[in-house]
Amino acid sequence: MLTARNSIFIFVAACSLAMAACQPAEGPAERAGKSVDNAAEKTKDTAADVKNDVKKDLKKD
Repeated sequence: MLTARNSIFIFVAACSLAMAACQPAEGPAERAGKSVDNAAEKTKDTAADVKNDVKKDLKKD
């Protein structure tokens, strides 16, 4: 039989699990950070492409 103490414990445990499952919405700083990461990745890819193009052009000569 559930006592008041056990009922409170079960309620608190259920609330804790529910709160742990929820992730907060992404804030402006996190969105800005992701944007910077994406820009850096694109720059890296572009630089690699340019490097490969230059190597191909030098091999042609």
